[in-house]
Amino acid sequence: MGKIVSIATGVPDHKHLQEDIFSFADTIYSNSEQDSRKLKFLYRHSDINTRYSTIPDYSLPAEQRQFYSKEKNLEPFPDLEKRMEWYGNYAAPLSVKTIRDCIAGKINSDEITHLITVSCTGMSAPGLDLEIMEAMNLPSDIFRTSINFMGCYAAMHGIKLAAALCSNDPSANVVVVCTELCTLHFQKENTIDNITSSMLFSDGAAAVLISGNNEAEGLTIDHFYSTVALKGKQDMAWELSSKGFLMTLSSYIADMIEENFDELVQNALLTAGISKTEITHWCIHPGGKKILEAVHNSLGFTNG
Repeated sequence: MGKIVSIATGVPDHKHLQEDIFSFADTIYSNSEQDSRKLKFLYRHSDINTRYSTIPDYSLPAEQRQFYSKEKNLEPFPDLEKRMEWYGNYAAPLSVKTIRDCIAGKINSDEITHLITVSCTGMSAPGLDLEIMEAMNLPSDIFRTSINFMGCYAAMHGIKLAAALCSNDPSANVVVVCTELCTLHFQKENTIDNITSSMLFSDGAAAVLISGNNEAEGLTIDHFYSTVALKGKQDMAWELSSKGFLMTLSSYIADMIEENFDELVQNALLTAGISKTEITHWCIHPGGKKILEAVHNSLGFTNG
């Protein structure tokens, strides 16, 4: 099904301390000293030190803001058009830089045969795939497709598609690039969903080169398994609105993961014909501290 030959990650220019992001959020969400103390407690227990963003404002004084209004209430608040304008300015350059880092020393850009873009924080037509093609001067007849608005799972869906393409074409060099600019969608209403998303998510990209050449050096892709837990479909959502994308992020998600994750893993291993004791390395999607703790507990890991 192909081999993972190379992986690279990329981040935007602006690196913010979590305490600076807290200060920005505090002026918006806190109406009292008690609100501020609660918010500070949440930020401190996120165990996040720094986050990257295409927006410089989160650690700048109000008079130097570039994306948000310089007014204390952020009015006029950025509308969807402005957020998509910034996405259009920054998503493609970050994607291109990450792809170049991924393929460096492995293949030349004109040897990329397939391009798969993944994103749920911005969209347009012509889209990110064409912008990358133009910026990298990729062949005009390259296979390209986009996976949009599938959330975190989209990355695995992209890799699954790349593996299928490699199975049909041993000469394939498939690049999957995932680019998310989450901080463009900060919302100022004081809700637990807005507070949580402003505390956890940031901006970045990741690219993977998957080759159909079985002789290539890399990690062989052997098996996929996925299932859907419809029980939680209302607890994690991502919807468009005139003022940006709106997130629903229930506090029950970690509980549902802890309850169901081991069964999911056992079913996946059963279809692959291996046992949990045979696994030497685990790669877990880091959806925040509580998610990692839920996975750790559900799988019965004993390391601290």
